Amino acid sequence: MTAVLRVWRNGWVQAGVLALMTTLAFVVIWWRGPDWGQVWDAFRFVVWSWIVLAFLLNIVSTLFRALSWRLTIGQALPPQQQPRLVHVLSSFGVGLFANAVVPGRLGELARVATLRRHLPNAPAGTSATLVGTVFAHRLFDLVPATILVTWVLLTAEVPHWALVALMIVAAVGFALFTIAWLGARRHQRPMVREGVGTARHFLSMARQGLSVLKAPVPLAGAVLLQCLGWLLQLLAVYAAMKGFGIDAPLPAAGLVLVLMNIATIVPLWPGNVGLVQAAVAIPLRNYGVPYATGFAYGLALQAIEMACGIGLGVIALAREGVSVAMLRRMQDEQESAEDVTDGIRDFVEELDQEAVREGAPVSR
Repeated sequence: MTAVLRVWRNGWVQAGVLALMTTLAFVVIWWRGPDWGQVWDAFRFVVWSWIVLAFLLNIVSTLFRALSWRLTIGQALPPQQQPRLVHVLSSFGVGLFANAVVPGRLGELARVATLRRHLPNAPAGTSATLVGTVFAHRLFDLVPATILVTWVLLTAEVPHWALVALMIVAAVGFALFTIAWLGARRHQRPMVREGVGTARHFLSMARQGLSVLKAPVPLAGAVLLQCLGWLLQLLAVYAAMKGFGIDAPLPAAGLVLVLMNIATIVPLWPGNVGLVQAAVAIPLRNYGVPYATGFAYGLALQAIEMACGIGLGVIALAREGVSVAMLRRMQDEQESAEDVTDGIRDFVEELDQEAVREGAPVSR
């Protein structure tokens, strides 16, 4: 097993496997996919004002999610170590960009490393706590997701193959939220030291960052903001639907949003392109939407989401003085690090060094 892991960590091996899976995916999509002529024709009749509205709704949705993370951090760190809002927003943008362009869901760690450099006087263990806040923030998605799934099951025409997937995701999400709530603790307890054993360290940092789960008012605020973010994303999906002339009710947009999220849980290849579009197009056939039109609509939805993440991310990268090469180096360092916070600490140091070279502001 050790030999296999050593081989897998080789960058050339990872690049080869990624290239192979991507090639196979595109071959299957092209061979078994829709009529591509009809897909391109669907774009000829798009009302682009609706697409612009969908993009703007996604932007505002992202801002609500960033504010939710800010409330989560507020409960996990002592008052004297609270980060400024602008730094939280900027770090969140870096995370969005990293998730969009670097494989492996690096964005969560990238936003922690970016925010940590703005807290130079914070005590040891702060990086671990911030990782815990990211975990808690991701858990908040379970509340709006559960509401959305329940609403979709009651109002939308859900295919039988999707019903089982929805129930499994809901059950797993409920179990994770329950475990997290039982393991949460308030920030008054001493922060964990940097560099303890990996398993024990992960448990400690998760519990420290989950402090918001024991604070009813901030918890309600964070969950509300996350729900508003999901609501705006639902409206963005519906607006894009109008842009493609798809005359389907709002519950159909909810079904599309749910299945898109399920299709991206496990990244089989970059963006799971093709799988996401199939997950969108197949259920829309129950509403009389041609498969090719639904596939084109799925392409547009994914493009809107990526444009939002990359656009906000580029602004954040420029402000922080971070390059794409730095993010890729963080990925390599994280894979070789024995501890999550070791990789974050090294990356923070490199961020400050690059910021100095580029003339950008450094940690304050």
